[in-house]
Amino acid sequence: MAKLPEDQRPRFEAEVRGCIGQEATHRRIHALFNGHLAQQGLVNDWEPRIQRRLRRLEGVDVRGWLAVTAATEHFTAILAEYLLANPAPLAGAEPRLTTLWQWHASEESEHRSTAFDLYRALGGNELWRKRLFRLVTWHFCTDVLRQTVNNLWHDGTLFKRNTWAAGWRLLFGAGGVVPSTRAAWKAYLREDFHPSQGDDELSRDWLAAHTADYRLVGPAA
Repeated sequence: MAKLPEDQRPRFEAEVRGCIGQEATHRRIHALFNGHLAQQGLVNDWEPRIQRRLRRLEGVDVRGWLAVTAATEHFTAILAEYLLANPAPLAGAEPRLTTLWQWHASEESEHRSTAFDLYRALGGNELWRKRLFRLVTWHFCTDVLRQTVNNLWHDGTLFKRNTWAAGWRLLFGAGGVVPSTRAAWKAYLREDFHPSQGDDELSRDWLAAHTADYRLVGPAA
């Protein structure tokens, strides 16, 4: 197994602790949100598929896990930037849920480089970094599609023309998700790419403007 150079351990130990703490908070909030949806009959079919994939990765070199994590961090970061820059996806949402998703989107930028830098520090190669990014993209998009179809079917709106028209505009219309994030997605495939090259101004501005909305949800560190 690859080992981290001794002189880089102090830096990464602090970063990894921060990243783990943040992800634990995100996981808790996701669980609460998904529990609320389950009470309405919207079953989380996504997570069991992810758990099955993770089990298949058991025994894989740590660099494989880091490559998948780095790819996922970049993919979610570009979606988060889109959400902060475009109010349309959250139009009409309950204010508390709008705040929840904007907070989550804003925090996606904070540790986006940790797994990527660890992967490189441990000697991860570019071929597998790019290959696994494409694989993560495929799984993420197909999982979202399947979950969305399930939710819409349960909601009784799956076969309505307006549903498909609105979905098409959101994804492929002017200013839609796909055309707006294509360049950032392709950037990950460059040899000279680094997550810090992304623009996190919207994230920093949102977090600074909403500091008063936060409260501790567990023991102080």
